[in-house]
Amino acid sequence: MKDKVILITGASSGIGLALAKEFGKHGGRISFTGRNIERLETAKLELQALGIECIGIQADAASETDQRKAVAQTINHYGRLDVLINNAGISMRALFKDLDLEVIRRVMETNFFGTVYATKAALPYILKSKGSIVGISSIAGYKGLPLRTGYSASKFAMAGFLESLEIELLKKDVHVLVASPGFTASSIRENSLTKNGDAQGISPREEAKMMSPEEVAARIYLAVKNRKRTLILTSQGKLTVWLNKFFPALVNRLVYNTLAKEPDSGLE
Repeated sequence: MKDKVILITGASSGIGLALAKEFGKHGGRISFTGRNIERLETAKLELQALGIECIGIQADAASETDQRKAVAQTINHYGRLDVLINNAGISMRALFKDLDLEVIRRVMETNFFGTVYATKAALPYILKSKGSIVGISSIAGYKGLPLRTGYSASKFAMAGFLESLEIELLKKDVHVLVASPGFTASSIRENSLTKNGDAQGISPREEAKMMSPEEVAARIYLAVKNRKRTLILTSQGKLTVWLNKFFPALVNRLVYNTLAKEPDSGLE
């Protein structure tokens, strides 16, 4: 990654910021986006303190205009783009029967269309550099999760889009990776949308027992370096994906029973 330019969406905290640090410590020049200008500035100072060259760009992943702006500012500053990491994402948690459909629209706009917007803007430069396009998906993109219908739908859509794009680019020497962390310690569950679209505020899961953003970032870095097509993280995630291929009804019950234990799940 020495002197290569990496654009990471939604990177002012969590996995995105950990990715910026990981790629930066290996010599990458970082461009990263976020919606909150104060968090962007804090993250920028944190990266610079580590000796990482970076720029922070205020942008909403759900905005096509903002995504085009982020790519344009990256090119204006660095003159090239080698790796696009579609990391920006939001989640939701509610039974579908209770859910305001606007919540699903918001999740799809950020997680799926945000990936489409950024990839469309970045593609001419990635083609030129024969670089990498990365989607930060989820085990929820392999197995539908109750209470997270909109989130799972967005990650399935992301995976389908990137797989189709990978085939289109088969003879262009462009690398496409779909990385699927399992439950990772981050603020995504605190910011997860409820049935009415409000932030959940408190995580329903034990964050301390989850994989750290730094470990996720290190594994994704190696996957990009080695130009892997897919990356499935955590033993639980790998087991879920494998079992689901052969015993989907069993996995349905296991997933139901696991998520039913969350506080106020609404599952019996």
